[in-house]
Amino acid sequence: MHSPRSEPAVDTVPALSAGPVALAWLTQFLVGTDLFVVAPLLPHIATSFDVSAASAGLLVTAFSIAYVVASPLAGWVSDRWDRATVLVVALVLFSASNVGTALAPGFGVLLVARVVAGLAAAATGPTVYALVSTRARPQARAQVLAVVGSGLLTALWVGAPAGSLLGRYVGWQAAFVILAAGTFLLAFPHAFVWRALPVPAALSPPSARQVAGRPRTGVAVSAVAVTSLWAFSVYSLYTFLAVALHADGRATAVTWLLVVYGVGAVVGGQVGGRIADRADAVRVTGAALALTAALETVVALVFSATWALACALALFALAAYAFFPAQQRHLVDMFPERATAMLSWNNSALFVGLSLAGAVGGQIVRALDYQALLYIGAAVAVPACLVARGRPARPRGNEGRP
Repeated sequence: MHSPRSEPAVDTVPALSAGPVALAWLTQFLVGTDLFVVAPLLPHIATSFDVSAASAGLLVTAFSIAYVVASPLAGWVSDRWDRATVLVVALVLFSASNVGTALAPGFGVLLVARVVAGLAAAATGPTVYALVSTRARPQARAQVLAVVGSGLLTALWVGAPAGSLLGRYVGWQAAFVILAAGTFLLAFPHAFVWRALPVPAALSPPSARQVAGRPRTGVAVSAVAVTSLWAFSVYSLYTFLAVALHADGRATAVTWLLVVYGVGAVVGGQVGGRIADRADAVRVTGAALALTAALETVVALVFSATWALACALALFALAAYAFFPAQQRHLVDMFPERATAMLSWNNSALFVGLSLAGAVGGQIVRALDYQALLYIGAAVAVPACLVARGRPARPRGNEGRP
């Protein structure tokens, strides 16, 4: 039986072994730790350079803006050049930027180092996702993406707190030196591992004819817009959770509630990936967004009761993070020749939603309260659900099943 031209036969694509997946996971963990560790280290950094907390916060803003702006360009380059080479260069640049962060003689140099780190990270994450998704068996693509993506989520509740403790007892510079060393060492296996793995012809870098036949940019933007809405809904809850608990006199519950949230997020990603490989990814994204809206409302209703809040947070994270690997699988299925570019646009959309959640959410919490922000976040997830459910399903012949 012949496989459709849009997808190679399942039997001709070897299963992706644990080694490359573990390498990709570790890469996402280290890059994610660098992303999330800056916020808890800001007080130490502000003291070192004798700047205000608000000025130190520009480090996060500079990284995010550089990432959002550079990610689509990095994806465009990665789809036209050898992805493994792009990843190696990005990791070396990322390592150098962290050395610059640790050794910066002044705040201006430090700010530039974080911009360079954002540029390098923009080429790292989407390229890693593209490398594993294009080499995984089609019927396990979302599951592999979920495993790799769990490295980023693990950084949220393991890497960042560990880096924060390191900064407190050894110095904030030590955290960035370790991250620099780790990402530099990872560049070496990445230079060889991916070249030894076959790439299905349908997912190889595109020819000139394929470039001419691609969907318009507007179609691509529409495909990833739902990610911005999802990110606003999810990160409006997460960003201000600790602040709200502190204000409510429950500071001692912050750490273990964040761990509960982080574990739920990791499990949710795995569940979402598995289901998306067995059912249609569009249905998974729609169902995840509907549950996100409902459970964010529940979190608002039970916020004052700590144990009920813990249960609601675990369920919310499980449902919310089931969306992301299914969304990635949908994008790779719909735009196979533009895998890195689409995943890059998707990551940019994620950062846009995350940034809006921080900027708008802070104003809402100040003017109203945290629960009001949760209700607004839940409301935003509703149109995201409608948009997601209205998208076309996986193209026929692209299912990757026998």
